[in-house]
Amino acid sequence: MSLLFFEPGPCPERNVKMSNENRVSEVRTSQREPEREQRIFSFKATQFVWLLFGILEALIALRIGLKLIGANPDSPIVALIYGFTYLFLFPFEGLVASPTAGSSMVLELSSMFAMLIYGLIAWAVERTIWLIFYRPRGSVVAVTETSTSESHTPR
Repeated sequence: MSLLFFEPGPCPERNVKMSNENRVSEVRTSQREPEREQRIFSFKATQFVWLLFGILEALIALRIGLKLIGANPDSPIVALIYGFTYLFLFPFEGLVASPTAGSSMVLELSSMFAMLIYGLIAWAVERTIWLIFYRPRGSVVAVTETSTSESHTPR
């Protein structure tokens, strides 16, 4: 008779129990992956960097679109987007001329340039985190224990 048990958890473990008439054997195998937590941290940290810079890039793109269609700057949501993105765009203000059409439609080329620069900064931060914290996957360490016991049963 052979039974196979799997136990959930961070270290996968396998138990096999076999029984003959008078002999019981148990084999227990556990695996451990060194530095797994550090790899997970580096992966999560780089995801977080891309999330933050992705939100910033999306808001800047939204600002460009709103300026292009001539959205009302007195609208609360438009004012919020303009105010928040201005914090990140003021270093690029006046970098290049912004073509206008009519009195309110503006193509902010400096904002497009800022998106390019912030994308490069995000890439540099992500690569730096990866270089500092990432550890390549090593070999999986496996431990196997075998125990045998004999049981005497009366006939």
